[in-house]
Amino acid sequence: MKLNNLKDLLIHELKDIYNAEQQITKALPKMMKATSSDTLKKAFEEHLMVTEKQIERLEKVFELMGEKAKGEKCKAMEGIIREADSMMDERADAAVMDAALIASAQRVEHYEIAAYGTVCTYAKQLGMNDVLKLLHQTLEEEKMTDEKLTMIAEKSINIKAER
Repeated sequence: MKLNNLKDLLIHELKDIYNAEQQITKALPKMMKATSSDTLKKAFEEHLMVTEKQIERLEKVFELMGEKAKGEKCKAMEGIIREADSMMDERADAAVMDAALIASAQRVEHYEIAAYGTVCTYAKQLGMNDVLKLLHQTLEEEKMTDEKLTMIAEKSINIKAER
């Protein structure tokens, strides 16, 4: 795809995000299995449900733009998930593994926050208010997930891992 203008770049970035979200839906069940914390497992389960809704929202964005909803391989997310997989292969105390899983999940969130922030900026610049509204909703969900993971880490997981 040749990038001739900001709309082309927006579409390109949306395809990347679409694929990233799909990769996340495959990674979260593995992370759920690897955690020993019921609180963290529940947070991952909730995030999986939210991610599935975000994929549907992206499909609506593509529809509003008159584009087919399809992804292009997100190499960044692939790398972040590969790192998480590698971490889950480590021998670690259960609480330490949970802390590592939170770190991996927050890397995912930080990538998504950056990606959604960028496409929100493009949609705003292009005057695509309906698209912007949907993308901004997802951006806010990503920020809330990141905050929730920080809270879980600070209030329990990191304290247990410290011992």
